[in-house]
Amino acid sequence: MKYVIPFLSGLLFGLGLLVSGMNDPQKVRAFLDVFGNWQPELIAVMGAAVVTFFIVFQLSKARTKPLFAPGFHLPSLQEIDRRLITGAVMFGTGWGLVGLCPGPALVDVLSGNESVLIFVGALIAGNRLAHYFVGPVKSS
Repeated sequence: MKYVIPFLSGLLFGLGLLVSGMNDPQKVRAFLDVFGNWQPELIAVMGAAVVTFFIVFQLSKARTKPLFAPGFHLPSLQEIDRRLITGAVMFGTGWGLVGLCPGPALVDVLSGNESVLIFVGALIAGNRLAHYFVGPVKSS
């Protein structure tokens, strides 16, 4: 079960991205274009994700440990700081420019699309550069 549950979870997530169209950069950019040719369909995807997470997270609070893991992995950082804001702005800018975020981009790697492969390569390079120059987040 140590490998089956993460595999099935990732498969479900990837299929959800494909079915909802979250892996289509044009659809995502159209969703972000609120002052132009806005296409609000992805609100349903995001809304369903937030509601599902909220319900499952609330239910998990009643448990001492998850069903298929030795313990919960809750975030240790609790404050909003400059590093978080800077990262959020950089992430949002990249998402808006390209129309992909890391999850859908990894799903699209299998398409062999050159622009997706370049994006994922740049994503990995940026991650490693930030790790080297800024360093990993240290919990308080």
